[in-house]
Amino acid sequence: MKTLFTLLLAALTISCTNNSNKITLLNNEDFKTTVDGKEVSLYMLINGDLVMQVTNYGARVVSLWAPDRNGNYADVEIGYENIDRYINNTGERYLGAVVGPVANRIANGKFSLDGKEYTLPQNNNGQTLHGGTLGVDRIVWDVKSCDHNEIVFTTTLPDGQDGFPANRSIEMTYRLTENNEFVVEYEATTDAKTVLNLS
Repeated sequence: MKTLFTLLLAALTISCTNNSNKITLLNNEDFKTTVDGKEVSLYMLINGDLVMQVTNYGARVVSLWAPDRNGNYADVEIGYENIDRYINNTGERYLGAVVGPVANRIANGKFSLDGKEYTLPQNNNGQTLHGGTLGVDRIVWDVKSCDHNEIVFTTTLPDGQDGFPANRSIEMTYRLTENNEFVVEYEATTDAKTVLNLS
């Protein structure tokens, strides 16, 4: 991975020799830490004209560099410069992160499934927002694979986490294409009925 990163960084430097095209990557060391016994890292993807950095903490996109019509690059992602700002955040919690297990709000923090009522943590004015207190934005995802243009994250949410039923195994892929597209794909399996709406 380190050799691949060095080669990609060299290619990036060569392609961005004009000062107006300068891409300033976030420092890998500023994203290295451990959360709940799992290592957090920073990863870089590049394809077409796009350069993206992501961390496995919340599967967050922390920078996304794209050129304008004149070829001048800008970071079009709103994010923070180090992992501590995400972990100990007192501001916007969801910047760049995947959200869930249920994106958006669940009224009064309750839902019914097959006649059983489930009570969830209310983390947004009496509602459950984006999965509750923990959610998928505050966990360290496993990196199943990573190459120059694609990273595959996996996680398993245990039955009862934030009040939701079933063990839920999730695989999520971020891919940059040659056509300057950022593609996100989700796949999930459960061992019982549940609700799931990732975003």
